[in-house]
Amino acid sequence: MHSHTHRTTAAVGALAAVAMIITAPPAAAAGTRDVTADVLADRDVTLTGDTVVTVPSGTTTYDGVFRGEGTLTVRGGGTLVLTRDSDFTLPKARQRQRVATPGGNHPYVTVAAPDPPAITVERGATLQYGDGGTAGLIGHFPYDTPAFRLNQDNIRVDGTLRLSLRSAYNLGTISGSGLITQPRFLWGTWDLSGTHAFSGVIDNGTQVNAGRPEFATSLPNVRKVLNQGTWTVDTPLGRTVTMGMDFYQREYGSDINIQSRPGSKVVLTGQYSWSDQGGDTDPSLSDPALNWTPAPKNVNKRGTNIKGANVQWGDGTTHRIFMPGTAETVYINLLAARSRSKLTFDYDGPVTLGAPIGGGRFHDTLSAPGAGDIVIAGTRGNDVTFAARQYYDGSTTVEKGAVLRLGSAQGDGSLLTGTERRRVVNDGTLVVHNARTAVSLSHVGGGGALVQSGAATTTLTGSAVTYTGTTTVTKGTLALRNGATLAHSRAIRLTSSGARLDTGTAGLRVATTLTGKGTVQGNVSNEGAVAGPITVSGGYTQRPEGELVLRDGPLKVAGAVRLSGGLDLSAAGTGSARATSESARATSDAARATSDPVREITVLDHQGRSKIVGAFRGLEEGSKVRLADTTYRISYHGGDGNDVVLSAVAATASPSGRARVASGGTPLADPHTANTAGSGLGWWPYVTAFGLLIGLVLPAALRRRAGRRGGGGGRHAAHD
Repeated sequence: MHSHTHRTTAAVGALAAVAMIITAPPAAAAGTRDVTADVLADRDVTLTGDTVVTVPSGTTTYDGVFRGEGTLTVRGGGTLVLTRDSDFTLPKARQRQRVATPGGNHPYVTVAAPDPPAITVERGATLQYGDGGTAGLIGHFPYDTPAFRLNQDNIRVDGTLRLSLRSAYNLGTISGSGLITQPRFLWGTWDLSGTHAFSGVIDNGTQVNAGRPEFATSLPNVRKVLNQGTWTVDTPLGRTVTMGMDFYQREYGSDINIQSRPGSKVVLTGQYSWSDQGGDTDPSLSDPALNWTPAPKNVNKRGTNIKGANVQWGDGTTHRIFMPGTAETVYINLLAARSRSKLTFDYDGPVTLGAPIGGGRFHDTLSAPGAGDIVIAGTRGNDVTFAARQYYDGSTTVEKGAVLRLGSAQGDGSLLTGTERRRVVNDGTLVVHNARTAVSLSHVGGGGALVQSGAATTTLTGSAVTYTGTTTVTKGTLALRNGATLAHSRAIRLTSSGARLDTGTAGLRVATTLTGKGTVQGNVSNEGAVAGPITVSGGYTQRPEGELVLRDGPLKVAGAVRLSGGLDLSAAGTGSARATSESARATSDAARATSDPVREITVLDHQGRSKIVGAFRGLEEGSKVRLADTTYRISYHGGDGNDVVLSAVAATASPSGRARVASGGTPLADPHTANTAGSGLGWWPYVTAFGLLIGLVLPAALRRRAGRRGGGGGRHAAHD
């Protein structure tokens, strides 16, 4: 026997006896055999039922073995080190667990109705398997399990179990709420198979196989894992494995490796964080911001290697990202093994990925292309930001209802693009918000929306830009190059004066709607509807099927103007159309204050020198149009000589809703001259309301004026 406090000499035996008297252990339960003296004397023990060992303080090294039938409980305040393998079983009357090996040609092991614990480590006590060698395990292995040995001797740990072994081993089914710890640099492997009720902390110092093709692992109650080595997750065919605990790391070089078989998935719902407090028993981080800040000697560097696996972060019920940090504190490798990898983000709120997803070996080559695809799940509230350049060579899918953002205050983001493999399938919303790094996107499809909201330019390139959702530019420039168009986009919106759409030499074909306040840099061909005070730096051509909607101000065009198609003045009839000059604004304000109409409305501000070619449908030069109860005449030579301007001609009461008729019997043009069946921008409710208001106010005013004129006429008649 080898012990710091005990020897096999008679003198030491006497001291041990005295120590036993001083440290009087609690009385064993009736029928429980106390073998403490045998253990302290280094004698082998044959179990014949329930057995207890009370370990005195300090470390006791036991060179004997346990055998027989029964249970073993380790209690006390010290550490019991086993240096030889022991083999015993529960009494047959207590054995109930059923072990099966389904899977056919791909067998895996399942355990139903596990036996009660054969070994129990009580709170305050420590049981250590081995002293750094290959022996010291308690186990019985009656099962012919594939690729690993399943231990029949289940264990309950409420104290501490230390695994100081260099071999591969299995502990059976684990329960309890204590600490299971494995020292660093021993290179032993713990095959952690099956489903476990254990609710304590696992400290992995070297290697844990939490799943293999031959078994699945479930740890639904584990409180935390302190990972200071390699934690490997694998699955049998067609199985989904969920791990909901938080992982912590305290030493440089730890990682989580994930593998899975075809049809399988690994779901990680916790978080992998650095730990700077709490020791082994309760690892934690004093400030979450420390995950994003390099620590001295990179001790907070941690990573995950996804090796041909289908992995999901989150389960739609949390918004704590699994790998918080930057390229300086974390690494994420997406690798190919039997197949390419897949990583799904499934959260119910905003999360930020601050590190690249690449395909390097550990942390040394973060920019090497990764072999896998990314999915942003369509869970309500799932809003994922990539605040770092991404290097995975694969597709990016944003499911309906989800949001993917490239760039934030924490850093700019980007994707590898340019090939079909690197396509973006966007059925949700893709937001580009980079401050400094320009982004290029090609092969963008799906039914989702694209938003440009950063100062840096985003370029859509190539003919494979086919997404059908709305295109919105709130800030910065969205550019179209190499055949990219927005012809499939449901609507184009430039929502601020600083929003710019750069169409390149090809120009912009508006097949749906273009609205807002920004600038289109290039030519515009309108085959749909254009609305708002948009500025066009090139030419503007309105096709017969196109329509210009006057809303909030005139269309400004620097290049040549060719007109046909419709003009919608419904919004102008509500007084929302604005004059362009300061004097016109003052006139408009005064007119509104006195209920008088705006005298001049600019429809199109042609800032070039050439004449306007063509006219809106039904509105030739000089045609009249009535807005509410004011008649305007349209001119294509207004303003500085080549603007489209409406000038007020007269205001008359018109209580009826019938078409207005000019002198000579010609009907006045309707404020909305396009085919009404094709308009989705109608303002008729506002025009009708305004017209009704004028119809009520003007007749009363006219009656008062008529009364005054009648009285004056009588006085003049008397003088005659």
